Amino acid sequence: MDKIIGFIGGGNMAGAMIGGILKSGLAAKEQIIATAKTEKTLTSLSERFGITATADNREAARQADILFLAVKPYLFSEIISQIKDCVRPETMIISIAAGQTIEKIEAAFEKNIKLVRAMPNTPALAGEAMSALCTNGNCTEADLADAMTIFNSFGKCETVPETMMDTVIGVSGSSPAYVYLFIEAMADAAVADGMPRAQAYKFAAQSVLGAAKMVLETETHPGALKDAVCSPGGTTIEAVAILEQQGLRNAVISAQRACVQKSRDMT
Repeated sequence: MDKIIGFIGGGNMAGAMIGGILKSGLAAKEQIIATAKTEKTLTSLSERFGITATADNREAARQADILFLAVKPYLFSEIISQIKDCVRPETMIISIAAGQTIEKIEAAFEKNIKLVRAMPNTPALAGEAMSALCTNGNCTEADLADAMTIFNSFGKCETVPETMMDTVIGVSGSSPAYVYLFIEAMADAAVADGMPRAQAYKFAAQSVLGAAKMVLETETHPGALKDAVCSPGGTTIEAVAILEQQGLRNAVISAQRACVQKSRDMT
């Protein structure tokens, strides 16, 4: 890709995407500019990725052919008021904020813009993000293709109706945190049974990774894959029975739906 990619905001999610883009070779470090408020973050971005890092949001907006809005939702009004007169008509803006609808962002810019609303997740840094995209009416098929090329460079992406974006936040945007909690719990149990902690994390994390790849690569229903591991009277079904007894499914469903409702409340 021969375009300048700008990031307004250089936090964890932006860092994950920048790292994923560079690692994939989609863009060179000279093609990326990112902004941040603090000198500490600016230094970190520059040293970590070798990109241009600046405190000047307007400069990033002027340079970017593709501009990510990667700040917290409550900062959107302030940031957009700073940069709206610097964004060129051909620039594609990509928002990754929860609760910021296409309609709301368009109104804040007070002019016609090319806008993509997206929801990635932090596994972008490992090249394994899952992202959802939807566009406004000003984006062409070529614009969408460019956006999908970027998001596919650090994982997988799909288009969804904007009405599904809150659901996406629950099932993929926030869900790495649920999985980390599960991995930590598995490791804690292994440590309780005598395994060194570093080794316990490796066993737990690799098992989760392998299980996820089985779902994706075999396209087999997760229930069928579970059944295949549960031998009659064996160890696995004993563990599954306890998880069911303790309400694992209900806890996950309830937590995820609370996440989705929080996203809806932010709109």
